Amino acid sequence: MSTKLNSFSKLAMSLSLVFAIGACTGVNSTSSTASSATADSGSQPVEFYANQVGFLPQQQKHIVITTSQALSYRVTNTASGQVILEGTTSSPNYWPLADQTVAIADVSSIATPGLYRLSVGDNDYTTFRISAQRVSALHDAAIKAYYYNRSGMALDPAFAGKWHREAGHPDTQVINLNQPQVSLASPQGWYDAGDYNKYIVNSGISTYTLMRAYLDFPDFYAQRRWNIPESTNNQPDLLDEVSWNLDWMLTMQDSDGGVFHKLTTLNFAPAVMPAEATEQRYVVAKGTAATLNFAAVMATAARVYPQQQSNFLAAAKKAWQWALENPQVAYKNAEIVKTGEYGDSSFNDEFAWAASELFVTTGEQDYLIEAQRYLGSPSTPGWSDTMGLAYLSLLSEQGQNALPAERYQALKTRFLDYADALVETSQASPFRTAMTANDFVWGSNGVAMNHAMVLASAYRMSNNPDYRHTFTGLVDYVLGKNPVDYSYVTGFGETSPRFIHHRQSHADDIAEPVPGFLVGGAQNGQQDNCQYSASLPATSYKDNWCSYSTNEVTINWNAPLVYSLAAMLTLTK
Repeated sequence: MSTKLNSFSKLAMSLSLVFAIGACTGVNSTSSTASSATADSGSQPVEFYANQVGFLPQQQKHIVITTSQALSYRVTNTASGQVILEGTTSSPNYWPLADQTVAIADVSSIATPGLYRLSVGDNDYTTFRISAQRVSALHDAAIKAYYYNRSGMALDPAFAGKWHREAGHPDTQVINLNQPQVSLASPQGWYDAGDYNKYIVNSGISTYTLMRAYLDFPDFYAQRRWNIPESTNNQPDLLDEVSWNLDWMLTMQDSDGGVFHKLTTLNFAPAVMPAEATEQRYVVAKGTAATLNFAAVMATAARVYPQQQSNFLAAAKKAWQWALENPQVAYKNAEIVKTGEYGDSSFNDEFAWAASELFVTTGEQDYLIEAQRYLGSPSTPGWSDTMGLAYLSLLSEQGQNALPAERYQALKTRFLDYADALVETSQASPFRTAMTANDFVWGSNGVAMNHAMVLASAYRMSNNPDYRHTFTGLVDYVLGKNPVDYSYVTGFGETSPRFIHHRQSHADDIAEPVPGFLVGGAQNGQQDNCQYSASLPATSYKDNWCSYSTNEVTINWNAPLVYSLAAMLTLTK
């Protein structure tokens, strides 16, 4: 998740609520959910919080209702007018993270696609949809967001629609900050977030997560297309998109095997389009975290792209060797560099991850020994904590084939114990979401989606429905089942972010932001200069450019969203 604390402010701009997600005309992604109800005269208004995009037919479906007492409800099919379900909510519970008392209406038994109305009393109601097509469209928009964030490429109207733009940042003359007489070419890659820089550690976890989605759901991606320039070739679009960033990452490896931490300007660019951001760009110092992150990603790529296996594996091994010789090189910004540091000084997780990927790819026991040396307890992945990624690969089908059976079972037990703890958190939550106070940090929605990826992986290993219910509930959370009543993905849902901290979306004179981006979400650190109307962890959110601590977008938050949606569409049948 992003930890860039120094940024800038943005002017508000108007926006309609219907976004196109395809190249030109796209898909209408407006939700039919009415999340603010009309109360009986003289009564306290009832609020509804629900997935604003659409439930899958077979998933668990919870709608949160603000109430201090259990309520009777009924569900009507809006097409026929027929009441198809009647029930009573759960007993209300208080959530201190939002200062709200709520109950749950469980409408899981409804599986027929369509639009439904949930009513409480005579006047209080909301609507919800059941639609696999809407979830599918959301997935494609979330992965196409990477195309919109490509560096060094002009976005053609045939693929980008009204978000087309000129190319920026060719990065063919990048200066080595520590050797100013040396320049290098480092083109392509994705812009990291709302800014135009490219950071290895954040880029690496994003790239891995997308490759993990492909490795876990290859049939789902085999013929899936979302209208990018490479869609007419014989390779899945997901692999084409990932290749754009892998090619850049390869340019960041120095001749000795070490990897430069980031490619950046000295200061954040002004709020202009990419082609207008022409400040000199630099590569900075090499570091252990970036080098091991690179090694892990390239070892994974060697499995995903067999035709390039030798090149990717050679780069991974060279980086691994550099890290062995330089095991404690922590990156720190030079005094003149003011952009995101992505600093890290603990490297056991990166060593465990890189060694695990090299072992799974090569089967060489020396890497397994190193992986076991550094492997700690399972955790939810993040750019600064990659221990969970080691588990995802070691417990994958290829990892299971490479590991001794007893070792595999021991790792699986530890991993599922961690997943069980997430389930318990969700079941105890008044909002039925696996989020605690500690999860409401910068990029809390990224935490939610990485929790979901862990739980989806646990479900794949065990078929325990509790894992499926919990990970789909987390997706529901970012799509509107949350106390700020936002679908946190641009262009999807009745109320979605309009004024995101994203330079293209601010500077392009288009009312709608680029669709498919997951914003960081609620957290009460308030590290920017915005004025917030709420201060609790689950409610401190502001849809404004100035709120880069809650309303920025980043590639590492979108990646687990993509994975989780692919898992839903594949595993929730």
